[in-house]
Amino acid sequence: MLIDAQFWTFVFAITLLSMTPGIDTLLVIRNTLRGGSWDGVLTSLAICCGLFVHASVSALGISLILLQSTWAFGALKLLGAAYLVWLGAQSLIRARRGAPLPVAGISSPSRRVSPWMPLREGFLSNVLNPKTVVFYMAFLPQFIAPTDPALLKSLWLAGVHFVIANIWQIGIVLMVGRAGHWLAKGWVSRGIESVTGMVLILFGIKLALQQQP
Repeated sequence: MLIDAQFWTFVFAITLLSMTPGIDTLLVIRNTLRGGSWDGVLTSLAICCGLFVHASVSALGISLILLQSTWAFGALKLLGAAYLVWLGAQSLIRARRGAPLPVAGISSPSRRVSPWMPLREGFLSNVLNPKTVVFYMAFLPQFIAPTDPALLKSLWLAGVHFVIANIWQIGIVLMVGRAGHWLAKGWVSRGIESVTGMVLILFGIKLALQQQP
């Protein structure tokens, strides 16, 4: 049964989770500033597509294998950490170069970012995040009854998460767009790129040093 007594509890919990600031929010803001609102929307969609991967591996038991294998979990953790550090370094490089950011709704066509870039960045940042693996493995089973088809129910719950998270993140894209002219100022955009880059690098270092749960 896709909608049962615990469904609305799941919706409430996943809404709070989606609204909690983290790497996803940071990446959506960063990419919106970099390439405009379309860049931000694509980033959000790609991040949330990663949820279906986590739901599938959780239902199929692959997450359990990762959690029980020190080597496999460690490799995933280091790969995700390296990717966050790489994203942060890219932001710091752009800030150092001092090029003004094309902001939502006001970027020129000649400076538009390839749509594959936000799609790749958003998807990989989510799929390579071991915290999401742990969360889905621990959280989703609470809402799946023994008689439910595990894979179907997991994908359904991930779909609900997909919709809620996108509504929130695209709302952030629109808010960034409304402040576009102010954010497009050179010193503001460089400051945001610098802070974003440092935070992403710190996230990556923290993830790399974090002990296996």
